Amino acid sequence: MKLKDSLKANILVLDGAMGTMLQKLGDNSDATVSKIHRMYIEAGADIISTNTFTANEGSDIRNVNLRYASLAIDEARKCDKRNIYVAGSIGPTNKTLTMSDDITFDEMSASYEIQMQALKDAGVDAFLFETCFDTLNLKAALCAAHRVDKEMPLMISATIDKNGRLLSGQTLEAFVVAVTPFNPLSIGLNCSFGANDMFTYLKNLSELTDTYISAYPNAGLPNELGQYEQTAEIMIEQIRPYFESNILNIVGGCCGTTPEHIRLIADMAHNNAPRIPQNQARLTRLSGLEPLTIEHFTNIGERTNVAGSKKFARLIAENKYEEALLVARKQVDGGASIIDVCMDDSMLDAKTCMAKFLHLLGADPYIAKVPIMIDSSKWEVLEEGLKHVQGKSIINSISLKEGEEVFLSHATHIKNSGAAVVVMAFDEEGQASTYERRISVCKRAYDLLVQKAGFKPEDIIFDPNVLSIATGLPEHDAYAVDFIRTVEYIKKNLPYAKVSGGISNLSFSFRGNNKVREAMHSVFLYHAINAGMDMAIVNPEMLEVYDNIPKELLDKVEAVVMNTHPNATDELITYASSFQNDNTKKEEMTDAWRILSVEERLEYALINGTTEYVESDINEALNTYPPLEVIESILMKGITKVGTYFGEGKMFLPQVVKSAQVMKKAVSYIMPHIEKDDAKTIRKKIVIATVRGDVHDIGKNIVSVVLSCNGYDIIDLGVMVPKELIIKSAIENNASMVCLSGLITPSLHEMEEVAKEMQINKLNIPLIIGGATTSEEHTAYYVDPLYDGAVVHSKDASTNVSIASKLFNDDNYKASIKAKYSELRDKIKNKQTKSVSKAVNIDWTTEKVYVPTFVGKNVLTDYPIDEIIPYINWTAFCAAWKVKGEHAERLIEEAKCFLNENIIAIKANAVVAISPVKKENESIEINGYKFNFVRKDEVCLTDFLSPNLDYVGLFAATINVTDLLETLKKSGDDYKAMMLQLLADRLVEAFSELLHTKMKDEWWGFKNGIRPAIGYPSLPDHSMKREFFELLDVTNSIGVTLTETNAMQPVSSVCGFYFACDKAKYF
Repeated sequence: MKLKDSLKANILVLDGAMGTMLQKLGDNSDATVSKIHRMYIEAGADIISTNTFTANEGSDIRNVNLRYASLAIDEARKCDKRNIYVAGSIGPTNKTLTMSDDITFDEMSASYEIQMQALKDAGVDAFLFETCFDTLNLKAALCAAHRVDKEMPLMISATIDKNGRLLSGQTLEAFVVAVTPFNPLSIGLNCSFGANDMFTYLKNLSELTDTYISAYPNAGLPNELGQYEQTAEIMIEQIRPYFESNILNIVGGCCGTTPEHIRLIADMAHNNAPRIPQNQARLTRLSGLEPLTIEHFTNIGERTNVAGSKKFARLIAENKYEEALLVARKQVDGGASIIDVCMDDSMLDAKTCMAKFLHLLGADPYIAKVPIMIDSSKWEVLEEGLKHVQGKSIINSISLKEGEEVFLSHATHIKNSGAAVVVMAFDEEGQASTYERRISVCKRAYDLLVQKAGFKPEDIIFDPNVLSIATGLPEHDAYAVDFIRTVEYIKKNLPYAKVSGGISNLSFSFRGNNKVREAMHSVFLYHAINAGMDMAIVNPEMLEVYDNIPKELLDKVEAVVMNTHPNATDELITYASSFQNDNTKKEEMTDAWRILSVEERLEYALINGTTEYVESDINEALNTYPPLEVIESILMKGITKVGTYFGEGKMFLPQVVKSAQVMKKAVSYIMPHIEKDDAKTIRKKIVIATVRGDVHDIGKNIVSVVLSCNGYDIIDLGVMVPKELIIKSAIENNASMVCLSGLITPSLHEMEEVAKEMQINKLNIPLIIGGATTSEEHTAYYVDPLYDGAVVHSKDASTNVSIASKLFNDDNYKASIKAKYSELRDKIKNKQTKSVSKAVNIDWTTEKVYVPTFVGKNVLTDYPIDEIIPYINWTAFCAAWKVKGEHAERLIEEAKCFLNENIIAIKANAVVAISPVKKENESIEINGYKFNFVRKDEVCLTDFLSPNLDYVGLFAATINVTDLLETLKKSGDDYKAMMLQLLADRLVEAFSELLHTKMKDEWWGFKNGIRPAIGYPSLPDHSMKREFFELLDVTNSIGVTLTETNAMQPVSSVCGFYFACDKAKYF
């Protein structure tokens, strides 16, 4: 009996967790995996899943899947008492297509295809897509499944948060809408949380779909050690309401469940009737992050169409995608229920532009909440667009213009990609413009789509061609009324199909006269909607309220639209002259500096950080000066002044960053005019990098900006840069200097390794060392002896400029630094350290031990940023920019505005815990995890813990701005990128302070206490983070990971301990 047939009569039981059992049995050998499958079958499972959840990455995908699928199938076939089905487990990968830039849809789909082909070849009965958190990932898998086997049953299971949304932000209903077109056998929920919390969402899910419903929750929530403690007896009582509500077809267990859990679930399942799926109403359903059902007239925003908005077209052409997103945002603000995105322009690479814009749009939840209409006349653009939307979108459009074969091929691809489709009234003879031709083409297309392509009628949207009227040509006079008649025909004769159209074409003959155009659009829509038109691409600003149209204008427009008499067009043209737009131009305000010479204007722009006129001024300068001279004599003069003003404290870092952006733009306009040989000799090149193992780049970025503003060509290698790449880049670019940055202690060793490599490769160019953990003493003692070239420590960005200048212009500077560092080494060697005792003596017979109000773990996700902002240390923020006084006040106001504008893109997550602790000398033990602290100047953190019963708190907090930061960097906005990084650093410190306050006031109740962070003086050992992360399950809880040298990612993250003792202090 096939799986689908079994589901008609029974609730089928899925197996439980594989990982839990592998840990319990102590190994992951094939024999153990087979044994676990056997245990679940014996416990009553009807479906066992292969041990292939993560087997969709790596170099041996096929063999791994064949191996593990065979183990499950062998055990299933041994059972001769009943049918045991094998589901090929397919996990979501560790990437997210909606957010990530490091993998494409095609690459992910190809990996999935290899996995599923192997699972099919092994003989599985279904594909099980588990723990889906990003629907775009799932679409990549579902498209691959269709290529492998169109008949294979598809079981889909999502994981959601307690707000009922996937990790990507999509609501459960929007998810169902997006995956239903793929005809899954079942849709369900797994993981997420325990059975108790899942029930409400599962009940809702059962009302949203006519597929079978599955559920396999965790064994409750994990404890602070990531362990699941919920017993089978407790879990089965929490699952009981599932059966009583009759909402299940498939039930099993996820994380923490065992054969005993499955045994009790199976006993209950086999004594209850399955849910009988109910047919859903035949409605057109679409989705973005949120669902949309077309039941009333729907407005489609047209301003994200390069043909419909000059502003949008200009922004795309200028690669200003962030600003282009604001156009989309305004469409949503204006009430657009769907966003039409079109990049068709002869001067654009439409495919690339579509991909980039949709990817960025997908990361903006405010815009991405609405469905997307992917609009293009080019098939390859439409095909690409489908790979960048996670909801159920609309493809606009296809037609019969190239014949039935191409039409059906395109339609089938769209259907298999889970989208609805707009069909234009075109065929092999061309555009259908009469009523008869329109209904004929639409009827033919409808029959082909429904009968041959398998399209659901409710996913078909016809555009019967809104054509221009009142053109003066009699054959155009009936275009509007024929469209309206065609709408009536479609609604009567083509069941469930919808009708749309682009309205601006209608009034094209009156372009320039908005009053008449607005009236024409309103009158046309009034009649078309009454006839049954479902949606339209229209600019709401180009609509007049029907009843507000002046009576005489309304009568004349009605006559034109409805073609009531042959003189209607002439009468409207005559009458329209009284509504000509006022074309009086506003008086343009000319800034005084614009009357200066071009040399002075460019200098002004550099110093004041204004980019508005840079291109025109550069072009003017190039008419007088050779390209190289524009850079060396004009731009360098201005940028040198910027560097001088910064050094003198007359300009501040925010201003310098803006100046650097002007310089970058100016040079980019000049470079195409410079001969290759001249380009090579323009400026000295400096290679700069944050060394391997360290992800912090804010200091490096500041140095890059300051040096570039002083005439240097910066080659920024980024973060986590291995020594080999640094050396290779220095050699290939003929660099004049290397600058290394690092914030964490392990970076110091890596800097020494770079110095050794520079010596081996005989580079003989200066090496600058900088960063928070570096010092002149360390540089002199550890780095300088390794390299014969100049090695100099720089304490901050401002000193880099003078150091570079001396190294390049003062022949004696290198020798003086070498001598200075030699003396410093001698002093360090001979130094007699006299330790001053700071020992803490605490009488624990009288000292209060604070008992917390709870013991355990608390995960805080998407914590409100507006609650964190009041805790920001603005003094520290301004110190990072090196600004004071009124400049600081202006910077703070700008930063606050920036936060408000981008608050939705900033994510705050944290995990906190309180646990009993055992201490022994300088070590503590928490739930089996041991942490060794340092004793410094006779003080150790364990001094602040009672030798008897005491508690310790733990925390990890992060501010994630990765996607917004990447967007700003790609757009070239260095200033806002730096602003964001520094704000993220301040926000995570503020978040930590907020959590400390909650610890004191709500969760624990101590008076003062301290929160030492790992990696800081009291806890200098970064390797401690490994055990800390395991103990708190930090990565799974809030997404923070560790590099090979224990730096945290995202960069703006912090972790540490809470000590509640009143006498606790930092040291």
